[in-house]
Amino acid sequence: MVADAVVYHPTVDHYLRYVATTVGRDKILRTLQYFSRFYAWYLFRTNHSPGEIAPYEAIKKQFGLSRKLTRVGKFVEHFQMAAKAADTRAMDPVLKYCAVGRQLGYGFYLTFDAITYFDAAGIKPNSAAKRLQREAYKAWLFGLICNAAAGFYTLYYLRKRELAVNKKDAEGTVEEKKLQRERSAASLQLISDLCDITIPSTFVGYLNLDDGIVGLAGTVSSLIGVWAAWKKTA
Repeated sequence: MVADAVVYHPTVDHYLRYVATTVGRDKILRTLQYFSRFYAWYLFRTNHSPGEIAPYEAIKKQFGLSRKLTRVGKFVEHFQMAAKAADTRAMDPVLKYCAVGRQLGYGFYLTFDAITYFDAAGIKPNSAAKRLQREAYKAWLFGLICNAAAGFYTLYYLRKRELAVNKKDAEGTVEEKKLQRERSAASLQLISDLCDITIPSTFVGYLNLDDGIVGLAGTVSSLIGVWAAWKKTA
């Protein structure tokens, strides 16, 4: 039967595994949030009515608030990962310091971000919320810069290894293909980080980008995240 073919199709099982993960659901919400940010800007710039823009502004706000709630408490994970990275002796020193910096940045970002939730949700106003949110974005930016630095370093290191591979023998060919896969993954992550950097750097005023650019950049990085989470649940 057609219904059985759909219900028992491997893609349906994969989808269920995907949506069962917090990361998978978050990436979908994030994609819709940032696309709505871009599209609301587009409608405004093309002189559409406030009534047409309002639904996308609501999606941007409500999905952002929902994601903020799901992040509460996650700072513990990043502080733990920072401690573990600092204790690792087998890691390349540059990547080690970048990993520690990234995890500390994300940890402080999520700490400040969680404190501002009750104010953002309208539950309990906090006069320090704007300042704390600004500090949160600064911490996120620091973490992203550390991750981007690690990405550039990884690509440089992989390029050096590729040049040293002997492509004439079978083992060299296998190693080359492995390095190409690693380089592809590192490049994709770097693109995601560079897109994300536009978000906190615009919020704190280091860059002067409009919602159209920030929304598109956030959509691209979110789609990369969706794809990565989809692959992990395969």
